[in-house]
Amino acid sequence: MSLNALDQLKLGIIGLGYVGLPLAVEFGKTRPVVGFDINARRIAELSAGHDATLEVEDELLAQAQHLSFSADIDELQSCNVYIVTVPTPINGQKQPDLTPLIKASETLGKVVGRGDIVIYESTVYPGATEEDCIPVIEQVSGLTFNVDFYAGYSPERINPGDKLHRVTTIKKVTSGSTPEVADLVDALYASIITAGTHKASSIRVAEAAKVIENTQRDLNIALVNELAIIFNKLGIDTLEVLEAAGTKWNFLPFRPGLVGGHCIGIDPYYLTYKAQTAGYIPDVILAGRRINSNMGAYVADEMVKAMLKRRIHVNGSRILILGLTFKENCPDLRNTRVVDIVAALAEYGAQVDVYDPWASVEESEHEYGITPLAAPQPGQYDGIMLAVAHQQFRDLGVEAIRAWGKPDQVLYDLKYVLPQGEADLRL
Repeated sequence: MSLNALDQLKLGIIGLGYVGLPLAVEFGKTRPVVGFDINARRIAELSAGHDATLEVEDELLAQAQHLSFSADIDELQSCNVYIVTVPTPINGQKQPDLTPLIKASETLGKVVGRGDIVIYESTVYPGATEEDCIPVIEQVSGLTFNVDFYAGYSPERINPGDKLHRVTTIKKVTSGSTPEVADLVDALYASIITAGTHKASSIRVAEAAKVIENTQRDLNIALVNELAIIFNKLGIDTLEVLEAAGTKWNFLPFRPGLVGGHCIGIDPYYLTYKAQTAGYIPDVILAGRRINSNMGAYVADEMVKAMLKRRIHVNGSRILILGLTFKENCPDLRNTRVVDIVAALAEYGAQVDVYDPWASVEESEHEYGITPLAAPQPGQYDGIMLAVAHQQFRDLGVEAIRAWGKPDQVLYDLKYVLPQGEADLRL
């Protein structure tokens, strides 16, 4: 390996979702890249010049003149650097599910050659790359790690829907399985990352750095969620308290809410799993996860209580949830916790409708069995809950939103979309 080999690298990006596609596009502007995904429909859509996730605009996709897309593993044979950007979910027991990573590693084992480098970007616990993934590549390929092929780890930092913090403007952590490989991996990313890179001393350090980023954020949100519960019981407006406390220079500006998505609600379980295998019970991290996991049921109960105080019969009532995606102004439905609210209200006997102009009807039905409305009908609902702060809802204003409800209704604003006093409840 040599830094002089940088201009000879041909990349294969394994997985073309929210992480892999922006990366493939940036690299594809200046060097040959094969974007690989097992989803043939996804490949056809990207080959036609459109990204359904809306993470990459069509005009930016067209700028990647050296990028090709394929679902054919043979197309990867000509590559010498492979970057893995597949999901890392959890199973029903809230333990890491490495299935996508293992399958991607099996694929790599069929194409990796001598001198090649395999870089993982998927969020994992410390040790997963070298202990779980590399042995699979060795077994399938018959090659020896750090003799015949090498590895790197550079954790993704994509924020879906964020048009300000893009892949090139977010500082990138890099690492490699040998010092020379670490230099080459760092130089490779530095060729597109304008914000710069940070070269970690080892793959395990880079893995640990990634997993604690979202664990820290999860705990901070858990704290303000618990504060919101306390202040609600005390009859104090949570946002007023947070804004007052926020006048101090070092107070962190977190807000309460649902914690979903492919990162914050998932990644802490990778760290807690690894901690427990090392014989340590991470009480603080797990406590934060419990608080955030229970917020859907909590806000549903608050809605029910407010309806009962107005003598609205909950069993048989109609409730409209505004928003289904896991965050605002983004079509990403992965691990959305709005479904927890829907399920909890349904247990009370309410008929729950969901309206979200960003959500795919097909994906919503497939993933959650929920069919979002094309548009709510006026005057139909006993309760309305603003669950996701899409710009469309902000633009509507309180009168248009309340028009979907009956004259006697409860309007619950989870995301502080409306000014204080315009909703009946705020989280």
